[in-house]
Amino acid sequence: MLKNFSSKKNIAISILVLIFIFSLGFSLGQRYAFQSTTLSMFKSSSPDFDQDMFWHVWATIKKNYVNQPVEDKDLFYGALKGLVMGLDDPYSTFLEPEMAKEFLESMSGSFEGVGMEIGIKDGRLTVVAPLPHTPAFRAGLRAGDKIFAINGKDTSTMNLDEAVHLIRGPKGTPVVLTIWHPGENATEEVSIIRDVINIKTVSWELKENQIAYLSITHFNEETWSEFKDIAQVIVRADPQGLIVDLRNNPGGYLDTAVKIAGYWIADEVAVFSKDSSGKETEYHASGKGELSHLPTIVLVNQGSASASEILAGALQDYDHAVILGEQTFGKGSVQELESLFDGSALKLTVANWYTPLGRFISEEGIVPDIKVELTEEDFINEQDPQLERAQSILAEKFLEE
Repeated sequence: MLKNFSSKKNIAISILVLIFIFSLGFSLGQRYAFQSTTLSMFKSSSPDFDQDMFWHVWATIKKNYVNQPVEDKDLFYGALKGLVMGLDDPYSTFLEPEMAKEFLESMSGSFEGVGMEIGIKDGRLTVVAPLPHTPAFRAGLRAGDKIFAINGKDTSTMNLDEAVHLIRGPKGTPVVLTIWHPGENATEEVSIIRDVINIKTVSWELKENQIAYLSITHFNEETWSEFKDIAQVIVRADPQGLIVDLRNNPGGYLDTAVKIAGYWIADEVAVFSKDSSGKETEYHASGKGELSHLPTIVLVNQGSASASEILAGALQDYDHAVILGEQTFGKGSVQELESLFDGSALKLTVANWYTPLGRFISEEGIVPDIKVELTEEDFINEQDPQLERAQSILAEKFLEE
């Protein structure tokens, strides 16, 4: 989950950047003079940390690596990546300028790729959710699928943003994913042709028995304006009940989920975070509860993550909705994105999310009130028992009243 923060300089990164700038003008023979003027800013509290070791490795690579020349920029960016990798957190990463640009484009609602969200689950690169009507969706990829290789490159030691970078590419070009579907005995290679991915995130329709069906597929820059317009239409339609479909919604911006929650919980706390020092920060919705009078069922599955879990958890905690479907992904951490001067960026986990009643989302996700599975057979036959059950419950409620 990303917070919308303005760019600011992180002290540790600034120090490393400073080291890099100075090092460009020095030869290896001047390395120790350089260290004496800069490493005083780069002290570690650990007595086991040997600063000379870093520069020894750097110098050895520059002198002895077989494929010369070795660019200082490559070593510098590699060192920053390794620094963040030392956290052993799949959601924290250093993004080189090109990857940072791709990441920001993906949040704007349009990019070129296959159209799916990925994450790390049980130590393996995993499909969180294929977005509807995208190449990944049409290729049959499903939430929970494991990606063992991308164009033959093993993903076991790959971080998320490296994987995203490899999967994305120009429209019309292929990418081959080695996929393992849960329950299968072997992997299969799936070739997908990339396309322009335009994400229309909110849609609705009025179904039988005056039941409104609202689908939210992502929480990006366009979602809030799309939702506001559709919510007004739903209020005017005055339905007997409402189904909110968050299945295969991988998340996005925090503030969007909090604003949407306000249509049910008004100005109550939608979620709170807890940082490394234990400090808690509450995020209040600012709505008027315009949809709170409607009997609401929220559909979720293992592809519902991050902002989806925040919205579902808030409505569940305040008894404004029945959660139906399957247990969600369980991605409950806060990432802060800091843009750096050269176009690169640091995406760092800075806190964890908790529902209003204090449930830690990363531990078990959101557990549905009514469990309804969508089986492999249902998927193949294009049946939707989860949606059918939700419609049946709301129809019965309407008849009782």
